[in-house]
Amino acid sequence: MKKLLLFFVPIFIMAYSLNAQSTAGEDSNYGKVIHIGKSDFLKKIYDYEKNPDKWVYNGKKPAIIDFYADWCGPCRMLSPTLESLAEKYNDDIIIYKVNTDEERELAAAFGITSLPTPLFRPMDEIPQMAQGVLLKKEL
Repeated sequence: MKKLLLFFVPIFIMAYSLNAQSTAGEDSNYGKVIHIGKSDFLKKIYDYEKNPDKWVYNGKKPAIIDFYADWCGPCRMLSPTLESLAEKYNDDIIIYKVNTDEERELAAAFGITSLPTPLFRPMDEIPQMAQGVLLKKEL
């Protein structure tokens, strides 16, 4: 009996700690800018392949989606502002970033020709795009 107890207690502790880590990982982006690719975009924001004619937003909060590239100077200027907004308004909005160099198909689907291009997605209104660096008060 003692041997069984010594065998199962460590397994239970390991399983519990792994579960705690995976649960914490779900909220690890809370208050942060979230980098996403096409598959996450289709799941979390808009599946334009399924609904090409009508924007059906999959999110639970309004969102800002920043189409950017690592080499883009204005994109790097906008990044701290988005991080600040994500932290300040973490209960109200979600801020995503899409790297257009890695997600060319996604950028093409939205006609991204200039960087940065923030896409604003309110809950019950029409999405809107802007181009270039915007001031914090404009976002």
